[in-house]
Amino acid sequence: MEFVVTGDGSKTLYHPEIGEHYHSQNGALQESEHVFLKSGLQFLRAKDAVDEVNILEVGFGTGLNFLVTSQYANKEGIKLRYYGIEAYPLMPEIIMQTGYEKFVERELWDSFVANYPVVLEQPVEMLPNITLGIRPCKVMEYTHQGKVDLVYFDAFAAVRQPEMWSEDTLYHVCQFLRPGGVFVTYAITGNLKRAMRNLGFEIEKAPGALGKREMLRAIKL
Repeated sequence: MEFVVTGDGSKTLYHPEIGEHYHSQNGALQESEHVFLKSGLQFLRAKDAVDEVNILEVGFGTGLNFLVTSQYANKEGIKLRYYGIEAYPLMPEIIMQTGYEKFVERELWDSFVANYPVVLEQPVEMLPNITLGIRPCKVMEYTHQGKVDLVYFDAFAAVRQPEMWSEDTLYHVCQFLRPGGVFVTYAITGNLKRAMRNLGFEIEKAPGALGKREMLRAIKL
């Protein structure tokens, strides 16, 4: 794998076996902020006025979505429990090379890189009221006690990993989401919209990140 500098100066990784980048080449940071923070967490707070949030991310990858979300939660006084699913966790030395310390507070970054190997085994409090746990397993093997408020679906594109976007996979993930909870992803396709409607979601075409006209946001009915 190799690092690539994206359009906003932040880095992403290119995965040669899959033939896909972990983030948008138009801007890794801006994609994370737009798709997951703004269209996900900030939308949920505006809708439900919550100050405690449980988030499940499918495809933890480099941890950028966690870092962006946690920085916001820390500043806003949100109690955050963040759960990641990652079948193939990156090595700590790869995480260290992302350069994401330039975009978040030093205390958060230092805690993340110091505890990254540990969170693959058990949840760790990264900052007061911010906890992270990553399950190194395939998505269909994942189990969860209780419900989450928000799903960040950040799998590789359907053309590369079609099984991740199947209705069976989406059903498995969305069973952990509470009624009224929000599902966000950078993608939007006819198949995805039909699958989410079949699973009992209200579908919204939200504005996409730079380089994409639209993205999907769905609310569980």
